[in-house]
Amino acid sequence: LCGAARPTHFDGVTTVVTKLFSIVGPCTAYFGRKDYQQLLVIRRMAADLDLPVRVVGCPLVRESDGVAMSSRNAYLSAEERRRATGISAALRTAAAAVEHGERDAGRLRATVETEAARHGVTLEYAEVRSAEDLAPIDTLDGDVVVAVAAQVGKARLIDNVTMQVADTEVSVDLGVITEESTS
Repeated sequence: LCGAARPTHFDGVTTVVTKLFSIVGPCTAYFGRKDYQQLLVIRRMAADLDLPVRVVGCPLVRESDGVAMSSRNAYLSAEERRRATGISAALRTAAAAVEHGERDAGRLRATVETEAARHGVTLEYAEVRSAEDLAPIDTLDGDVVVAVAAQVGKARLIDNVTMQVADTEVSVDLGVITEESTS
């Protein structure tokens, strides 16, 4: 998903993390779920290379206004920060749609794009994928991730929401919200 905009990014990430894991040896490594793609790439790399590392995903952390916590948020002006809240609003809208029965990935993607645009954010991408391997899906069932990226001012922001969907039962993980904003 991010590979189109950053074609060599994951090559660099996997090289550095492989070296780190080789130095550290058997361990448990913790990675935030905000960069969901990176988490899956690192898990896959560790498995493919038979590295003695257990890769654990940590909760996505949101600032008090709902924006996913990131060092990139420091680049946002006050107006850009206000617009950036549209990204998390779009993901909350998607989660609510699924909780109310939406199961079509195409319609859900359109919902996310429309809600982000309503806040003045044009998404680089909005994807509804299998949370296990990021494979494209047409119908929401099982573990699902809705992942987005957008350029807001100088900052390229990424965010996601994960869901477990089983018939009418839906469990949503939008992350955790901090008490006060750090920006």
